Amino acid sequence: MTRPSPLSRLRRVAANLLLVVVTLVALAYLLPGLLGYERYVITGGSMSGTFEKGSVAVERVVPVADLAVGDVITYLPPADSGIDHLVTHRIVAMEPVDGQTQLRTRGDANADPDPWTFQLAAATQPVVAFTVPALGYVFIALADPAIRIAVIGVPAGIVALRALLELVRNLRHPAAVGGAVPTAAGA
Repeated sequence: MTRPSPLSRLRRVAANLLLVVVTLVALAYLLPGLLGYERYVITGGSMSGTFEKGSVAVERVVPVADLAVGDVITYLPPADSGIDHLVTHRIVAMEPVDGQTQLRTRGDANADPDPWTFQLAAATQPVVAFTVPALGYVFIALADPAIRIAVIGVPAGIVALRALLELVRNLRHPAAVGGAVPTAAGA
């Protein structure tokens, strides 16, 4: 039995490390959803100091009645705010108005509260449970189709090509892989 060359050992270690990284990223992507959590990528700096841009906020869904001042929530501001994307800010005030709870939020890095108040229409609301720094940059990158093809498609294509080449080699030389070589009947 021959000993593998240092280069082939290095390739094997690199391939195993890549597999571990891909598995961990896949788990980070899938596991929160399987456990009932939602996740959001933080794309702004309004919560700097608490968590930074590029972090992933992992959030548990709670009944709106369980919200409290100090909770960090992700929500879509009212239409008249001029903001058309989700915001992750801390609840700084909750006041009853006409039988419903009026909320005011503020980003921890902002000096003033958000200039709007709002009510939540749904019965439940995601609340930040914990954040994972910098992981959001991976999700942001994978949202780009060209990067997604490069990261997922190219390795999958290489694996498929290697499997095809192995199949062709085995079909051409079956005895080399331990298969029986067919012989003529009666020979």
